[in-house]
Amino acid sequence: MDAVLAFKANAKLGEGAIWNVDNQKLYWVDIEGKCFNIFDPATSDNIVYKTGKRIGTVVPINANTVLTALEDGIATIDLEKGSVDYVLNTDIHKVNNRRFNDGKCDPRGRFWVGTLSMDGIANVSSLYCIDKDFNLSERISGVSISNGIAWSIDGSLMYYIDTPTGEVVQFDYNLESGTIANKKLIIRITEEDGYPDGMTIDGQGMLWVALWDGFGVVQIDPSTGDILQKINIPAPKVTSCTFGGPNLDQLYITTARVEMTEDDLLKYPLSGSIFTADIKVTGLPANHFIRS
Repeated sequence: MDAVLAFKANAKLGEGAIWNVDNQKLYWVDIEGKCFNIFDPATSDNIVYKTGKRIGTVVPINANTVLTALEDGIATIDLEKGSVDYVLNTDIHKVNNRRFNDGKCDPRGRFWVGTLSMDGIANVSSLYCIDKDFNLSERISGVSISNGIAWSIDGSLMYYIDTPTGEVVQFDYNLESGTIANKKLIIRITEEDGYPDGMTIDGQGMLWVALWDGFGVVQIDPSTGDILQKINIPAPKVTSCTFGGPNLDQLYITTARVEMTEDDLLKYPLSGSIFTADIKVTGLPANHFIRS
């Protein structure tokens, strides 16, 4: 199946796709463009909020506020005023030049977000959990590029991607405590097929994984590790995906332009744009951050 263009953008590093069912709009970020975006498919309008810092991901809090992972801390953005207010300052950038990257909320509203080293240093980053009081706790260490994260339909499993490993793994997940245990490999994707990046889950419990340098998104059965199908994208740097639309049956997909030569961009001019594909299955509503 081939995806189609939803919104022509020139995002340097489009990422963090999440659908807000409350307003039927797509939230997404341009990490290197240092901005948060709200795309309305009904009108094709795209509102841009400048953050002044690299922004790894975003999750809704309510109709007027989102929670964002900036390169050096966690902040809210007031969608009416456009103001950016830090709720958690960190010093992660002071060691190995790390920054926050991808993340999502679990079914209980905790915000899980990981890091990477902007100097490309391997195994020095982490995956963190942030609770309703903005307490930060490290849950996985020794990470290189923390990326996709999702939870099973019943919330008993957490799926996770550290991109350079090529692996999608799962953990047993305790919804009450937000703790993980018993890491298990689901699938290892070969370099020829790309590197696993962002991830979401559908209503049948199948995972959808964006492939950096892989020109697409693959559907994976986590119980077997089988790749069930691929959505083809006319851009190599595929970064994240989320189910959206009134029936949550459209897969929205972000892409990037970084690490591409002028010849690459001439060959794949839609790189950095948003794509969509009509899927025969439906997704799940995205979890919002719940604060005290």
